[in-house]
Amino acid sequence: MCRWAAYRGDPLYLEELVSSPAHSLIEQSHCATRAKTATNGDGFGIAWYGDRPEPGRYRDILPAWSDCNLKSLARQIRSSLFLAHVRAATGGGTRRDNCHPFTHENWSFMHNGQIGGFERLRRAMEAMLDDELFNVRSGTTDSELMFLLALQFGLRQAPLVAMAEMVSFVEGLAENILGRAHLRFTAAFSDGRSLYGIRYATDRRAPTLYASPMRQGHCLVSEPLNDDIDAWTEIPDGSAVTIGENGIEVAAFKPEKCSGVVADIAISA
Repeated sequence: MCRWAAYRGDPLYLEELVSSPAHSLIEQSHCATRAKTATNGDGFGIAWYGDRPEPGRYRDILPAWSDCNLKSLARQIRSSLFLAHVRAATGGGTRRDNCHPFTHENWSFMHNGQIGGFERLRRAMEAMLDDELFNVRSGTTDSELMFLLALQFGLRQAPLVAMAEMVSFVEGLAENILGRAHLRFTAAFSDGRSLYGIRYATDRRAPTLYASPMRQGHCLVSEPLNDDIDAWTEIPDGSAVTIGENGIEVAAFKPEKCSGVVADIAISA
């Protein structure tokens, strides 16, 4: 399983999530504590928003702990919204275009989890894409394909609804082809304005997700960046998170639909 961290709020340097904390994302790349695998050395990536609508991005296949450029970039890049990811591959080769985050236009996306039996579902999933989105696909992972399917289902217009429809489609396809659906999906994505997160699994064992205030903003992470337990709130399985101008909101997430806000999570700064 992979590890990731994302932030939205007043601008801060990427190093405040990626390299500086005691349990930073780089530290998690070789010593994760809340994942099935402690090492996440199959590449890494960062995507950040600046003055242009589309995000900047840097990805490589080196382990995050061994790439000197990553620490240098994280120390220099300051952003109000960014995503960072370290990969432990469950499918797809170790190559740059399989590293997260994935981007298209102003959207960015990263994921922790997997689709059971993906290779048997892949062709039918790809067939749902129109020519434009099919030609965008450059890697071989289920993560990138789920991102493109969400775009196909209307991510630009209704992000959480589109993700719910994408998950529902994948589950239905798996049930028809494999006889059962097995999906674990903890993801973060953004349009450059809001940051969204989802934690969901068909077996109720979704990869972990935590939220915390940070400076004048909030971050979402796979596991806490420090040992201050009280600073981190675990996002429940079956939840969707939105971080925007009005703070952070948590809603129930279901494949058939995504309900309205059910709680203002009590982690405001």
